[in-house]
Amino acid sequence: MSSATDSVANATDVLTFGRSGVDIYPHQIGVGLEDVQTFGKYLGGTTANVAVAAARLGRRTAIITGVGNDPFGRFVRRALRELGVDDSHVVVNSEYATPVTFCEIFPPDDFPIWFYRKPTAPDLQVRPSDIDFDAVRGTHLMWLSVTGLSEEPSRESHFAVLEARARKPFTVLDLDYRPMFWDTPAHATEQVQKALAHVTVAVGNREECEVAVGETEPERAADALLDAGVELAVVKQGPKGVLAKTRTERVESPPIPIKPLNGLGAGDSFGGSLAHGLLAGWPLAKVLQNANAAGAIVASRLECSTAMPTEAEIDLLLAGGDPNAQLATAAAEMRS
Repeated sequence: MSSATDSVANATDVLTFGRSGVDIYPHQIGVGLEDVQTFGKYLGGTTANVAVAAARLGRRTAIITGVGNDPFGRFVRRALRELGVDDSHVVVNSEYATPVTFCEIFPPDDFPIWFYRKPTAPDLQVRPSDIDFDAVRGTHLMWLSVTGLSEEPSRESHFAVLEARARKPFTVLDLDYRPMFWDTPAHATEQVQKALAHVTVAVGNREECEVAVGETEPERAADALLDAGVELAVVKQGPKGVLAKTRTERVESPPIPIKPLNGLGAGDSFGGSLAHGLLAGWPLAKVLQNANAAGAIVASRLECSTAMPTEAEIDLLLAGGDPNAQLATAAAEMRS
């Protein structure tokens, strides 16, 4: 069998490229980190979480990222494997430490994040020579994050991936804008606008759309993303739900009511479900409805990566059930 045939046979459904690390979440809710007594350790990083979310929905997933040559790096790789994500494209960096991220939890809508990624992080040191471009070309859906455009050599590597993809469906850019990773918003705008010409799907909230295309109003933001070259624009509107537009279709999906605990990771769960629905060829309305439900479920749980829902849990929530009640029952049965 030829190597080209091997590449097709081994192609992933979803390949992500970007941040990974360790999330440290407090066990005490509603207090500042200075008063927290105990914490939990979880796999983190937006593109790692998206890969896990897609894997939980039955997709064959992998990630291109970097970790340090340290215990936390070993934890990240092991957690990826345990959560169903191929870690063969993870680059081990002996110079920089695996990043750690702390959060504070003040429900329903205040979740400050503290990134420990200075002077840089291994995932931002991935070079083009580290990347398997056959895997990039072969995957059915490529998912990249704006953070990867914030510094070199990651920026060069992201544009090399986009060039290799040649706007092949589905090539997705998560507009995940984090101010602390950029010198100025204008610098981010410059790089994002370069990238938009090379992707087929763009996903972001209103603030991220403002950085990307100068628009916060959802309709105008979606139209501006389409004008920039994407084929599908997805604008997350928070409590107002999600708007998605193509050149021939417009769909709005209302939010799924649920009691929030920790909103961090909800967008990544949305992303993994979005990828799953696009690959399944579902109508856009169903893609958004399921993605909304996936995000809502994670927002109702403490952690991110290990909180990603199964398709059965999403279906249960959409049918009016409570996926967390099942978890509580199962946990009680294990203790008895």
